Parts: sequence; C-alpha cells; structure tokens
Amino acid sequence: MEYTKEYIKLLNTNIYCEYAIQVDKPTIFLIHGFVASSYTFNRLKPLLTKDFSVIAIDLPGFGKSEKSTSFTYSFENYANLVLKCLDYFGIKRAYIAGHSMGGQIALYTAKKEPNRVDKLILFCSSGYLPRAKNYLIYSSYLPFFHFLAKRKINSQSVVRNLKNVFYDHKLITNDQIEEYGKPLQDKNFAKSLVRLLRHREGDLRSEQLKEIQTPALLLWGEEDKVVPLVIGKKLAKDLPNAKLFTFEKAGHLVTEEKPQEIFSQILSFTEKA
Repeated sequence: MEYTKEYIKLLNTNIYCEYAIQVDKPTIFLIHGFVASSYTFNRLKPLLTKDFSVIAIDLPGFGKSEKSTSFTYSFENYANLVLKCLDYFGIKRAYIAGHSMGGQIALYTAKKEPNRVDKLILFCSSGYLPRAKNYLIYSSYLPFFHFLAKRKINSQSVVRNLKNVFYDHKLITNDQIEEYGKPLQDKNFAKSLVRLLRHREGDLRSEQLKEIQTPALLLWGEEDKVVPLVIGKKLAKDLPNAKLFTFEKAGHLVTEEKPQEIFSQILSFTEKA
C-alpha cells in the first residue's frame, strides 16, 4: 500500500507526516530519534502495511518538519503531539513504537495516557539520561549560543555518524547520507536543538518506569554503541510488563539493519502472527 505524504498542523507547528490508514487494521505510530526522521523506518514501513495502519511523523525540529522557534521541545510536549496526531486521524488507541529518543517519547506518551496505548515497541530506546546541566541550560539563553551549536553540527560528518549507528557499514547508502544530512542545513535547525537542550526534562526514572503497566517489547542491537544493551536490560527490569529481544551483528539503527526480523517480532508481540 502506498503512503500518503503531507504536512499537517499540530500544536501550531507544521508536521511532516507519512501514513497508510486502513480502517480494518490496528494502528502503529512510529517515532524517530535524535537528529533523525521518519526515514529511520524506511525499510520497516512497507512490511508493516501488510498488517497495520501506519503513521510516521518527523518531530518538530527534525527531518522535514518545521524547525519552530516557539515550540516547547520537551518530552511531555512531544507526547502531547503524538496524542494530538492520533486525534487528527480519529484514532482512539494505537501501538506506539519509538527508536532511541523516540522510545523515551513513547514511554512519556504511555505514562501520560495509558488508555490510548495498546502496547509499546521500543527500538534501542534512550534511557536514564538526566536533564542537561544547569550551566548549559542557562547558556542556551545567550543570543550567540545557537552559533556554537551550529558549528558543532557542521563539524560532525554525516557519514561518520552513520558508521556509529550501523554495525554493517556496507548497508550505508547515498540516499541515507542525503536524507540524514539535508535537515542539518536548515537555518533554524541549530536553534531548535538549543531549545531541545533547554526544555528536555530528562528520561523517566526507574520509579516512574515501574508505574507503566503497558506491555512493552524492547528490540536491541547487541553491538549498539549509542544506547548500549545494558540500558535495554535495565529498562526490561524496570518496566513491569517488558520483554527484551536482541539481534546479533546489529547496531543502534536496528530498523535499517534487521527490518524483517523486527517485523516478525512485532507480529508475534501484537498477536498477529
């Protein structure tokens, strides 16, 4: 099934959205991670449409979505955005799936509105990161701070970053280099990153995670250099109804390296196998 690609207005922000709604199939909502986009699920999305309605968005500040200088870039507000997007499509309940930072947003969504989240699917989810240091938060209000952020971004090679998230470097394509590199050129990208630094609350603590009763499937690359497997094991211990499954010879971007295997795990977890 073909995906519809368009911009929708949510929380006064222009959001890029790709979706394939099928009235007779349950919905899975995909949330990408830090300095990424819905392209993270490029190889997984065609598989999912066999059994699910699928919605994937670019979060404000990333991908093709607006790099707003008024949006509140907190996990709480990102969770609000996910719920507003479900409202937009008239969906009462969905499976919420998130990669890396997107996993943390999925957890915030389940904590905020558990009755709207059937199950959680977390791909190499961020976990246990504290809020930024106070001196960085204070510095973010300085008028020139975003120039420093832009210089830092420009000093980092997209290819080098992709090599860090892939176990098998042969899977890196020119399309990926272009897709992940393009948003970095937006004039407001650095400003949105500064606002994320300022607003991000920090990941949910162990005692908060233990309150989330939503069933959760944790999918992890055993060679993940960004969010090591030890984080996945700790999340699986703290979340009351969690199951952890790992993949050999896979790094942080498991959705690109193991799409078929991930799809099989999702089918089994959602009792559609």
